[in-house]
Amino acid sequence: MPTDTRTDTSTDQSTAVPALPASARATSNDDFRTLEAGLDALQTVPLAERGPWRRIVDGVLPPVLLLAALVVAWQFYVVIAQPRPDLVPGPFNVAASIGELWSNGRLQQAVLTSLARGGAGFLIAVAIGTPLGLLLAEWRLLRRALGPLLSGLQVLPSVAWVPAAIIWFGLTDATVYFVVLMGAVPSIANGLVAGIDQVPPQLRRVGTVLGASRLQLATLVILPAALPGYLAGLKQGWAFSWRSLMAAEIIAMGGSIGFGLGSMLQQSRDLADLPGVLATILVILFVGILVELIAFAPAERSLLRRRGLTAGGPR
Repeated sequence: MPTDTRTDTSTDQSTAVPALPASARATSNDDFRTLEAGLDALQTVPLAERGPWRRIVDGVLPPVLLLAALVVAWQFYVVIAQPRPDLVPGPFNVAASIGELWSNGRLQQAVLTSLARGGAGFLIAVAIGTPLGLLLAEWRLLRRALGPLLSGLQVLPSVAWVPAAIIWFGLTDATVYFVVLMGAVPSIANGLVAGIDQVPPQLRRVGTVLGASRLQLATLVILPAALPGYLAGLKQGWAFSWRSLMAAEIIAMGGSIGFGLGSMLQQSRDLADLPGVLATILVILFVGILVELIAFAPAERSLLRRRGLTAGGPR
């Protein structure tokens, strides 16, 4: 009878590929760990090489130099063109106005009042806009119904709400907070929706496989993955809060509304005090930039650093 030359497929496959010794497997794992650590180091070396003072200098020095150049150009124009002082005051006149406002305490009062209002209004807007954005992103029917209205509110100038808010709430702080919320909430919600739309669908599947509930999936998986878009929405929400606050303070004066930067700007206009007007504008600009540099810029750098997205950026 012919001999059966077929190999026995039931034999262990490990006989064809010899197993690695335990020491070799440990060495291989160490190599992989070393490779992973090296890749992480490649992403973080450009940031680790720069100390904290170097990062501060790199972040502060360029805008300071640009501001100094603009002030010098401004002074040169005033000296050479010699315009009317009541139309184009020089930087020294504006600086003197800032010093006068500081000496009589009105500047400190206005800054503190506006910052307190802006900060409280922004936090309330975050508390409203965040769950609203999650609902819009996860509930398609609500998004189709409310999404266009929210986008329309985002492009509507917040100053348009001031007359209606005065009629509804009178000359009270409620008017200011209402205008701030109408300016900030749509931006925060839309920013979160945009961030969630960019989350890879694999993350949802992984969370579902691991047994996450709908609430856990939204708060523990989707929201952390959407942080870049959410942070962009928060930055835009703060910008709209600050702008809306200034508009409300300029128009709604008197009553129980306190004295803020918008009120100080309007009073300088009523007195035809152009140096005071420019001084207040510069203070409003400075406060907005300072909040951006202190609150949002470090959070954005930290987020990008954790995700390895800063090494390829400009330095």
